[in-house]
Amino acid sequence: MAVTIPLKEFAERRRKLMDRMAPDSIAILPAAPERVRNRDVLHPFRQDSDFQYLTGFGEPEAVLALIPGREHGEAVLFCKERNPEKELWDGFLVGPEGAIERYGFDDAFPIADIDDILPGMIEGRSRVYYPLGKDPAFDNRVMDWLKVIRSKVRSGAHPPGELVALEHLLHDMRLYKSAAEIKVMAKAGQISAEAHCRAMRRARQGGYEYNLEA
Repeated sequence: MAVTIPLKEFAERRRKLMDRMAPDSIAILPAAPERVRNRDVLHPFRQDSDFQYLTGFGEPEAVLALIPGREHGEAVLFCKERNPEKELWDGFLVGPEGAIERYGFDDAFPIADIDDILPGMIEGRSRVYYPLGKDPAFDNRVMDWLKVIRSKVRSGAHPPGELVALEHLLHDMRLYKSAAEIKVMAKAGQISAEAHCRAMRRARQGGYEYNLEA
């Protein structure tokens, strides 16, 4: 039987983080990017640990925005839209509607629309929580959004006054494990131990690591 984290726990984690955030602030967290191995072949995808902790969402090209007090929903996900033709090759996509139905987000939008939507969510917020320096390409996008807001100050726009490292709040939360997390960690340890024992039984003098991997 698979051991998993229940969806309500991800929602509780998001709520706890928002309770620790400053008034009128926003948190922005991108998913891990896909990494090219060679030509059109990608490395197996591994989700960013912080993103996984708050969402349970396993796709790349996604961004979480937590906006305490937002009237139309505080936990917002930007993700790839459904595309049946591409999904034949790349696998199933949840899509914005599925993100709400399957993962319990309050609101969701196509990732292709993030440049049009997210700056408006940032505008008027006093502080932006963000993992600066983790993904240089996404850092540039965040800076561009802030520049767009600052360029409209004469028109009445209110840019954020502070950019704060999200890790200060989030990593303190991650130190304390729930009962469900402990079960998952115990199961992972059991699987790893069994795999090491199998590898040791198959190991032979003069063999190579790729022999065991095969």
